[in-house]
Amino acid sequence: MATGSLTTPVYDAALDRVPADALPAPLASFWRRQAEAGAPMRDRADVLADTLGILTALNADADVLAATALDALVDVDALAKAAGIEVPERLHVLLEGQRAASRVWALHRSHGGGRNPEGMRRLLLALVRDLRVVPIVLARQLSRMRSAWRLPVDEQRALAKMTRDIHAPLANRLGIWQLKWELEDLAFRILQAEDYLRIARSLDDNRVGRERYIEQVKAQLRAVVQAQGIQADVAGRPKHIYSIWKKMQRKALPIEELYDLRALRVLVDDVPTCYAVLGLVHATWVPIPSEFDDYIARPKPNGYRSLHTAVIGPEGKTVEVQIRTREMHAQSELGVAAHWRYKEGSSAGGAAMDKRIAWMRKLLEQAAEAAGEGEASPLQGLDSDLVEDRVYALTPKGEVIDLPQGGTVLDFAYAIHSMVGHRTRGAKVDGRIVPLTQVLKTGQRVEILTGKEAAPRRDWLQPSAGFLASSRSRDKVRAWFNKLDRAQNLKEGRELLDRDLRRLGLLHADLTQVLAKFNAQTVDDLLVLVALGDVGPNQIGRALLELEKAPTAEPALPLPSKAPATSAPGAGEVTVQGVDNLLVQVARCCQPLPGEPIVGYLTRTRGVSVHRPDCMAFLRLVAKEPARVLPVEWGSKRSGQVVAIRIDAVDRKWLLKDITTLVAQLGVHVLGLQSEQARGSQARVRIHLQARIADFEQLGLLLARLESLPGVEAARRG
Repeated sequence: MATGSLTTPVYDAALDRVPADALPAPLASFWRRQAEAGAPMRDRADVLADTLGILTALNADADVLAATALDALVDVDALAKAAGIEVPERLHVLLEGQRAASRVWALHRSHGGGRNPEGMRRLLLALVRDLRVVPIVLARQLSRMRSAWRLPVDEQRALAKMTRDIHAPLANRLGIWQLKWELEDLAFRILQAEDYLRIARSLDDNRVGRERYIEQVKAQLRAVVQAQGIQADVAGRPKHIYSIWKKMQRKALPIEELYDLRALRVLVDDVPTCYAVLGLVHATWVPIPSEFDDYIARPKPNGYRSLHTAVIGPEGKTVEVQIRTREMHAQSELGVAAHWRYKEGSSAGGAAMDKRIAWMRKLLEQAAEAAGEGEASPLQGLDSDLVEDRVYALTPKGEVIDLPQGGTVLDFAYAIHSMVGHRTRGAKVDGRIVPLTQVLKTGQRVEILTGKEAAPRRDWLQPSAGFLASSRSRDKVRAWFNKLDRAQNLKEGRELLDRDLRRLGLLHADLTQVLAKFNAQTVDDLLVLVALGDVGPNQIGRALLELEKAPTAEPALPLPSKAPATSAPGAGEVTVQGVDNLLVQVARCCQPLPGEPIVGYLTRTRGVSVHRPDCMAFLRLVAKEPARVLPVEWGSKRSGQVVAIRIDAVDRKWLLKDITTLVAQLGVHVLGLQSEQARGSQARVRIHLQARIADFEQLGLLLARLESLPGVEAARRG
């Protein structure tokens, strides 16, 4: 960090570049006072001035310039608050983004440059809520590289390595070409000085000469095209030194055999005109046959289309000419096959990253066009309306792990390696122990705690348990269990299914009724599917309940045929078929939940009592007076029912806290909680939980998640 070794007037000159309406006078005066008092500055005054100049050339809006100047002052928020000066809210997001970028760079440096610069770039884009921060970061890095000659050699190389790995590829992805080539050349000059000087000497003239030559050839080709009445845009630029070196390495050719050191691009309206311009180019200059490629007739796999040819131009110098329609150009610049991917040969990032980068690139191009026409920059309205659908978490060594949105710490373990996932026993996030179902956020640091033996659990495969959000992670767990013998899978599948059916009161249900629904030939096949995670126990339970709800016989007592009526006290919750104005109440003995099969019993004094069909109290009543049975069903209004839940667990610290936290996360309302020591064991406890449950699906999810807590041996209806 530099501390502003130049004079305060130079800082004043830098600050004068910021529009007055972006930085209120009190804040600007405060900034100048801090600089004059020697407050720590991130960069020298000339670097700050150069950064603001670069951003101005990129048509950055007033807020970007103001936030750049403010961030040059270290701890500006704290200093402003102490001085009673308010920093406008519109600048806070930009300031926070620059600090997030600084944290990424610090992380990259602290781990020797890291083994995953692509991950660092994507982490930056995920952390930055306002993408205007990225051009600020790039402009500041370019200014630092321009003045890097002042630094010690080791610091120069560290700065250049970060520029090559992080900043130049970011500039390329955003399409900020004037920053990209200069960042690459400056880094190349420091890191590989001999190669840089050798190529520079090998060029037949300097950069200014090459640019002048391109202008000459461009004017000549434009005149030839216009003479034929063709409307075309002709543009060109010389290749920079680092790009030349990369092509020499890629093709293993000396510089004399490179044909695209000077390049032109011609944009026309349609495909026939592309070939017409190609004929004009070949008629004007001598073509080099081996350097012609027709990517219109044979597009590249990424969809790139264009005509490429090389000719011997004026003064005997080779020139590459690319010809394409404006639609092809828009596709290559803004579409799925964006130019950054074509150049870098990388498919990393996915569709979401393509969308995010293409959006930023388009805004930058619109800004340049608007500035050329004297209009307001569209960057002024830039916001963070694109939501990143990936999560980028960090290992303790600073490596970036890419996860889907909703990814858990167990997903993180499997993303590192399959065996790390299989051996996972616990995890820490930012130094705090968390459950394996903990959902990660971008930028969090995760440490996986592993055992010596691989021992994945089958309930990791159940979506309702919330352990894994990634299908790739589930495939790895499933592959592990696929290797086990059939007998063990049958045993594990039976245990998993019995545990779920016991919760629903369906332990002795006939499984052959649902075999066809899950494409299983036998019950054993169904149990193997459960063991491998292809079918969830809750799916089977739901299918059995649906079968029980289906009418199978006539009611025991013939009743008048009337439209269903809703009972008065519980309006809309339970419907008694064919009878009006009856008091209806849910039985306390079995506590049926909305969605479960139910049956009514007409009591002598309390109206209709609603039970589950397998309720022992109901069966005793029916055995005495079967004529009192009434058909009932759940109505449209379901307020939920109070359910007693019994939890058997090993006594440990924070057990009750973990249970109540889990219940709160699922949105379940707790009415009562009581714990007692289990009989015959001081190390075990039994917890009685009273909760209002919306339906049987919520109950199944709650019981499954409770049993996944460390130390919990069983959770079922009380």
